[in-house]
Amino acid sequence: KSTERRALSAILEKGDGNPKESSPFINSSDATEKSQKYDGKHMALFEEEMETSPMVSTMISSLANYSSLPQGSKEHEEEADNEEEDKKKKKPVKAPQLGTLMGVYLPCIQNIFGVILFLRMTWMVGIGGVIGSFIIVFMCCSTTMLTAISMSAIATNGVVPAGGSYYMISRSLGPEFGGAVGICFYLGTTFAGYLYIYPAAIFKMEGLEGAEAEAAMLNNMRVYGTIVLSFMATVVFVGVKYVNKLALLFLACVILSILAVYAGVIKTAIEPPDFPVCLLGNRPLISKGFDVCAKTLESGNGTVTTKLWSVFCDSPFLNATCDEYFVNNNVSFIQGIPGVMSGILKENLFGNYLEKGDLVAKKGIATVEGPDDTLTNSNRYVLADITSFFTLLVGIYFPSVTGIMAGSNRSGDLRDAQKSIPIGTIMAITTTSIVYMSAVILFGACIEGVVLRDKFGEGVNGNLVIGTLAWPSPWVIVIGSFFSTCGAGLQSLTGAPRLMQAISRDGVVPILRVFGHGKANGEPTWALLLTAGICEIGILIASLDAVAPILSMFFLMCYMFVNLACALQTLLRTPNWRPRFNYYHWALSFLGMSLCLSLMFICSWFYAIVAMVIAGSIYKYIEFRGAEKEWGDGIRGISLSAARYALMRLEEGPPHTKNWRPQLLVLVSTDVEQNVEQPRLLSLTNQLKAGKGLTIVGTALAGTYLENHPQAQRAEQSLRKLMETEKVKGFCQVTISSNMRDATSHLLQASGLGGLMHNTVLVSWPRNWKQADDLQTWRDFIELVRETTAAHLALLVPKNIAAFPSNGERFSEGHIDVWWIVHDGGMLMLLPFLLRQHKVWRKCKMRIFTVAQMDDNSIQMKKDLTTFLYHLRIDAEVEVVEMVSLSTDTSVFIQPFVFLSQIQSITDSSRGSIRRKNPAVVTTQLSVTEEQPGVSSKVEKPEEEVQLIHDSTSPTSPATPLTPASEGGAQTPGSAQVQMTWTEKADGEPAKPPGASTPQGIKDIFNMKPEWENLNQSNVRRMHTALRLNGVIVKKSSEAKLVLLNMPGPPNNRSGDENYMEFLEVLTEGLNRVLLVRGGGREVITIYS
Repeated sequence: KSTERRALSAILEKGDGNPKESSPFINSSDATEKSQKYDGKHMALFEEEMETSPMVSTMISSLANYSSLPQGSKEHEEEADNEEEDKKKKKPVKAPQLGTLMGVYLPCIQNIFGVILFLRMTWMVGIGGVIGSFIIVFMCCSTTMLTAISMSAIATNGVVPAGGSYYMISRSLGPEFGGAVGICFYLGTTFAGYLYIYPAAIFKMEGLEGAEAEAAMLNNMRVYGTIVLSFMATVVFVGVKYVNKLALLFLACVILSILAVYAGVIKTAIEPPDFPVCLLGNRPLISKGFDVCAKTLESGNGTVTTKLWSVFCDSPFLNATCDEYFVNNNVSFIQGIPGVMSGILKENLFGNYLEKGDLVAKKGIATVEGPDDTLTNSNRYVLADITSFFTLLVGIYFPSVTGIMAGSNRSGDLRDAQKSIPIGTIMAITTTSIVYMSAVILFGACIEGVVLRDKFGEGVNGNLVIGTLAWPSPWVIVIGSFFSTCGAGLQSLTGAPRLMQAISRDGVVPILRVFGHGKANGEPTWALLLTAGICEIGILIASLDAVAPILSMFFLMCYMFVNLACALQTLLRTPNWRPRFNYYHWALSFLGMSLCLSLMFICSWFYAIVAMVIAGSIYKYIEFRGAEKEWGDGIRGISLSAARYALMRLEEGPPHTKNWRPQLLVLVSTDVEQNVEQPRLLSLTNQLKAGKGLTIVGTALAGTYLENHPQAQRAEQSLRKLMETEKVKGFCQVTISSNMRDATSHLLQASGLGGLMHNTVLVSWPRNWKQADDLQTWRDFIELVRETTAAHLALLVPKNIAAFPSNGERFSEGHIDVWWIVHDGGMLMLLPFLLRQHKVWRKCKMRIFTVAQMDDNSIQMKKDLTTFLYHLRIDAEVEVVEMVSLSTDTSVFIQPFVFLSQIQSITDSSRGSIRRKNPAVVTTQLSVTEEQPGVSSKVEKPEEEVQLIHDSTSPTSPATPLTPASEGGAQTPGSAQVQMTWTEKADGEPAKPPGASTPQGIKDIFNMKPEWENLNQSNVRRMHTALRLNGVIVKKSSEAKLVLLNMPGPPNNRSGDENYMEFLEVLTEGLNRVLLVRGGGREVITIYS
C-alpha cells in the first residue's frame, strides 16, 4: 500500500503543477471560474448557496463586533439607504465607554440620594413613628428593587442601545406603550431636574429675614435657579465625561455628609450634643422672641421677668395678667438629641399624625389644662403646618427612591450594558435602601419626638436637626445637601435628553423628530436644549407644589410598565426571551407592578388618574399619527371576533425577527391502513414547539377526492390520535390529489390561514430511497426541497428518525452539536435552544463547530463566534475546525475516486427502453454533457447528462462489497469498459483495482478515456466536500446525542438528483441522529432586545 501511495503521489505531483483537489480527475484548463473560487475551500456542496447564505467564516466577525453607540435604536435596526451613505461619509466618533461603577452605580446613587434625606426624613420619622416610617421605606425600596430585577432581565435580553427604559418598554410592549410611557418618563425626569435645582437655589434664602424676605423669595429663586441651570446645562453640553468628573466630586460630598451623620450618631452614645428645647408644659415654644427658657430670673435686686414673660403677659411686672396656660404650667427645657443610649426609641416607635394647626406636644410630661381652655398665643407654639396621614408620607418620601433608571438611561454610553445595568442598579438600590432604613431607626433612637415633628426647626432657632446631629460640623450637611441637589440635577440633565433623543429617532411621534439630531459623537444637543427649556419654565413659575405629585406618578407608571413587560415576556416565553440575568420571575414582576399601581393611588388617586389620562392621550396620538413600526354562546362569539381581528393584524406584515419562531408544517406518510409511519416525527415536533406557535400536521393521499374521502377521514383521525398521544397542540390536514407529488405540493401551498402560515417544513429523510421499487420517493423529496426553497420556507430533515428520543425519554448528559457551515439566518442557533427547553434535551450541552479555511484566522474566528454567542445569550462551547490542504496527503485523492465509484443512480422502470449492446455487461455510465466517441458505440443514452450508474440492488456503503453483477448473474472480464469494482478482502484491506498493482497501473487509472476525463467536475468537488466533512463530523460528533448541520441545496440540473442524494448519504454516514437544516432566507435570531 505504501508503494502504491508513493507512486500515486509522484504522479499527482508531476501532473500540471496545480495541487487542487480536482487536478487528478480533470484537466485544469477546463476548470470553471466557480471551481477556481471554491477549490481548496472544501465547500463545494454549498457553492450555490454562497451568494445568499455567506460562509460563517466571512460573516461571523461583523455579527460579533456590534457597537452600542448612543444613536438610538434606529441606527441599530433598519435604516434608509441614504442615511447609511451619510454615515459612511462621516468619520465616526466613539462616545465614552463607561463601566459599571462610573456608568451605572454612581449615577444611580447620586440620583437616589436626594435632599429629602437631609430635610424631610427626620420629620417623617417623627410623624409616622419608627415602625410606620420603616414600612414606608421598605415598601418604596421593595418597589424599586422589584422594578430593577425586571429591568435587569429586559436589559440583559440583548443589546440595549440609547434610550434605556423607553427602549425596553417599546420593544417589549410596542411603540404605542413605549412612546406614551417614554414621554411621561421624560417629563418626570426633566421636572425632577427642576426639583433638584430648586433646593440648590433656595439655600441662598436662609440669610434673609424680615418683611422683604417673602417678596424677594420668588425673584431671587428665579435668578439663582437660572444661574444654576445654565451652569449645569453647559457642563452637560460639553460632554458626559465632564459630568462624570463633577458628579464624582458632588457624590463624594454627599457620601461624606452621610458618614458625618453616622459619626454623629456614634458620638451621641458617648457625649450627646447640647441641643436644648424650651417647653411650656408639654408644648415646645418657638425660639424667636426670647433668650432664656424661664419665666423669671433671680438677680441681686430680686426677681425679674424675662422676655418669655413679656410674650405671654400684658406687662413685664410680676403682677401682670398672663395667659392661663402660662400661669398653670412650668417652663422647662429638654435635650433635643438625648443620644442613642437614652431609650427615646421606645417613645418614637409609633406614629403621631396631626391635623393642620395642632400643637406639637411632648408625650409623657404632666400638663395642666382647663376643660374649656382655648388655644391662645398660638403663634408662640410649634404647630403642624399640614394635616398628616400615612399616604401623604408615602407621597412625600417616594421621590427620594426614584432615580434607579439613571444608569439604564445612559445605556448608549456603557461599555457592556448587559453586564453593567443589573449589577450597578441593584447594588445602588441595595446601598441606598440600607442607608434609608438605618437612618429611620437611628433618627428615632437619637432625637426627641417634638424635635422630629418640628418640620422647620422653629423650636431650635431654625437649625437643621440632622446638621446638629452630624459630626464634626453642621456645615457638612449644608454642603452635602447643596451638592446632592446639584449632582442629581446633573444626572437628570444627562439622562432626560438621551431619552428624548431615542424617542425622536424611533419616529413614533413625528413632531419630535427634530430632537433626534445631535453632535457627531451622538450627544443629544437639541434634546438638551428642550430639557433645559422645560426646566427654565418650571423655574420661572417658581412653584411646583401642584405639579410635584404628578412627577411621582410618571415615575411609578414607567416602573409599572417595566414590570409588566418582564412579566409578559416571561409568561409568553418567546424564543428571543433569553436574559443573562437569571434571578427574575413573573410573580416578582407582577408584585412589583401591583406595588407601583397601589402606590400611585396611595399617593394621590386624583393625580394617578391625571397621569393615566395624559399617557392615554399620547398612546392614542401615536396610534393614529405615528407607530409606523413593527418591532407581536357569547364567549365563543368574542373569541371568534378576537381571532379574526388577530388574523387581520397578522396580515399586515411578516413578524419581527424577535417574534420569529418555527411555525411547523409536519409532513408525514401513512400506510395502507392510514396509520402514521413515522410517529417519532411528532415527538420531535413536541420537543421543538412545547405547545407554542402554530403546528400543522399534514399527509398526502393519491387518488380522487370523491373515491378517497373515507381514507382521508381515517388518516385525519389517525393524525389527531397521534397528536393527542404525543401532546402536539395544533391542526391536522389531509390533501388528496392525482399523485403524491402534487398532493404534497398542494399541502405546502394551501396550509394555514391568512397571516397564520407555516414558515418551516419538517419532513423525514426517505429511508428506502435506494430500493428499485421506491424510485418516486426520493424524487418527490428533492422536489419538496426545491419547493420549500422557492417558497422561502425553512426545511428540517431528521435522518434516522426512528432513533430520535420519545417524549418520555431523558438524556442525563450529552451534547447537541451544531455544524455551522453557511449562515442560514440563525436557524442552527435557534433550534438547539428550543430543543433544550424540553425536558428530553434539557441536560444536553450545546457545542458549535464551524469550518475554517486555509486563509482564515481560526483563532480570531473562535473569538468572534464566542462574542456573537454572548450577544445572543446562548451558552455553548465553540470549536473551529481547520480543513487542511489536500496536497499534503496523497491518500485523500484516492478516497473521492473510491466514493465516486460508489455513486449509484436508481434505474427507473422507464429506463427499460435502454438498449445495451452486450446485456451481460453492466456499463458504468459517466456524466457528460455531450456525446463522446467510444461511448456512443456501446450505449444509447436517453439523456444528455450522464449519471454514475450501478445496479440498483448493490449497496452504497463503503464497508460493503461493491461488485456490480451482470443481468445474467455472471461477470464478464473481457469487457473493454472500465469496471469500478473495488471490493474488500476478508481482512478488510481494499482489493487493488484491476491493473493497479504497479505505479504504471495507477497512472493508467487516471489516463483512462473517455470516462475520467469527462467526469462531471462539480460532482467530483461535491463528493469530495461530503467525504471530507463527514470525516471531520464523525471524528468530533460521533458521540453526540444530536447533530445539526446545514443541508446543501439540490442541483439546478435535475439530471444530477441521484448524485445529490448520495452526497447527503455520504455527508451524514456514521451519525446516529442527524437534523439537516435549510434556512428560509430570513434572519430568525437577533442580538437586540
